[in-house]
Parts: sequence; structure tokens; C-alpha cells
Amino acid sequence: MSCQSPNARTRTDAQGRTAPGRGAIRPCPSASVRVLSPLGAIEAAFNARRLARLGFAARAPEAVRVGNRTARQLVRELAAYFRGDATGFLTPLDLDSGTPFQRKVWEELRRIPFGTTLSYGELARRVGAPRAARAVGRAVGANPIPIVIPCHRVIRSNGDLGGFSAGLEIKRWLLRHEGCL
Repeated sequence: MSCQSPNARTRTDAQGRTAPGRGAIRPCPSASVRVLSPLGAIEAAFNARRLARLGFAARAPEAVRVGNRTARQLVRELAAYFRGDATGFLTPLDLDSGTPFQRKVWEELRRIPFGTTLSYGELARRVGAPRAARAVGRAVGANPIPIVIPCHRVIRSNGDLGGFSAGLEIKRWLLRHEGCL
């Protein structure tokens, strides 16, 4: 996860609010950590004391580098999740990179219980946009913090898995781990 200058490009939505635009430049994280999981290396970046991004790293992790208390908390919570000892995460999150609609979808994703799945259409109804399943799908796909914000729990109404930013094999593994498949 590379970082660049904090001068972010923005766009304005229909209500006149600004949000990061295409190609927005994200500020450098204040801390980062790389952890080995059953799915491979996971890299997380933190802004101040909140988790801002999480993704699967292309290369194996070096020794775990923990930069702050929030990073240490995430490392413990990820280890417990992958051991099967935890069903959720309490690590503080930085969702400021999303539009208001995306943040609403991401908050609703956090309410999907461990071991359950939800369709994109049902998620759209829950966020008050029953005819916006595709927009909800785009917001789910833009989730900057997969696993912690459990976008893997959203599937198509016909039972197909749909998509996942890290690939369908990882989504399938996560759903099996949670007893959904």
C-alpha cells in the first residue's frame, strides 16, 4: 500500500458534498502492519488511531511491524478471527474515504452477523435504497477494509457468490470458515 502527498483530488456529489474522486491521492498512513494469515499476507494501514485500509499483500510479509495500539489490536483480532475464536472486530475504523452512501453501506455490512449471508438486494433494502442493488454492489466493491467490514457475507440473490476484491477463492474460504458454505 503506497502513499502519496496528502493533497487529495475530490469530487462533489449531487448534494454538494465532497468525497475522494477517481485517482484520489490518499495520505500516508501513520502506521502499517503486515501479518501472515491462512489466506496469505495481509497488509493494513492506519491513519491516526483508526484502520483505513486492509488488503492482501502480493508478497510474503516480513516480520510483523506494529506501529501503534490500534495496529496491535487489529493483529490480535485477526489472529482470533482466523483461529475461530472471534466473530467480529472492535478495531476503530477510518471510513472517511467513502461517500456518504458508501459509508452507510459499509456500516450496514458491519451489522451482518458472523455465519450469515445477505443478498445485495436485501442490503439495498436495509440501507433504504430498495431499487439500488447495483449501487450497493459498487459500494460493497469499494470497501477499503475487507474482512473487518465483512463484504464477503454479501452474495447474489440466486445464491451465487458474486464478486470479492481479493478473488472468489478467498471469499469462498471466508464463508466456509464462518460456516456459511
